[in-house]
Amino acid sequence: MISSIYVSLTSWDLLTPPQFVGLANYSEAFQDPKVLQALKVTLLYGVISVPLQTVLAFVVALLLNSELPGMRLFRTIWYLPSLVSGVAQMVLFLWVFNPQYGLANDVLAKIGIAGPAWFNDAAWALPTVILMSLWTVGGAMVIYLAGLKDVPPNLYEAAAIDGAGPLRMFWHVTMPQMSPIILFNALTGIIGSLQIFTQGFIANGGPKDSLLFFVYYLYDNAFKNFRMGYASALAWILFAVILALTAVTLRGSAFAVYYETELATKRRKK
Repeated sequence: MISSIYVSLTSWDLLTPPQFVGLANYSEAFQDPKVLQALKVTLLYGVISVPLQTVLAFVVALLLNSELPGMRLFRTIWYLPSLVSGVAQMVLFLWVFNPQYGLANDVLAKIGIAGPAWFNDAAWALPTVILMSLWTVGGAMVIYLAGLKDVPPNLYEAAAIDGAGPLRMFWHVTMPQMSPIILFNALTGIIGSLQIFTQGFIANGGPKDSLLFFVYYLYDNAFKNFRMGYASALAWILFAVILALTAVTLRGSAFAVYYETELATKRRKK
């Protein structure tokens, strides 16, 4: 990391010795219109995809948190897509969302709807990637499921004795107990969404830079344009954005996340 800071203050093409340029790379980044586009695309992806993934994974975990026959099979089916690598996943969905012979438009045509161009349309490229992200909520679902299994049954028994129905049990027992896990999945989702790369790389940034994710633009500068100093500056800008969003999320969670420890209770009161 220290080396990366130094490199970000230089002009270095990997072939000749680096030349110290001070904060010139950072100054250029703040004036680069593509940096603004990359931040816009990446933040928009994160703002939409993370809440959708969090809610969907939690709902699926609630549905699978039972001991019905065959439930283990359903849990396995939901988790399996998380094992598919990013490149393989992108290649699969390039076929699914192909505007001519893709599965998605074929299904829409059967109900009389003309499907969009998906990845080939600047207006639909990012929503398509967001839809793709919902396919791999199995990892978060497993974490939620483990948390649901860990909720003490005596809390539900006490709530039932007090006359609480299923909805009140969910809101006053399940949600407080699960709030630390929801925060964990939300934080890892935010960090992961801001580091998205593969989809933009396979799609070459998408039409009209609609999939110009920040890490892809960083990679482009480092390994295509051989501007390692500028790419290092972009990496530190991304680090600052992730750090700021993480800090804001953690700060805001103090009023919504329930911990059973006495120390956590004192912190919330402060």
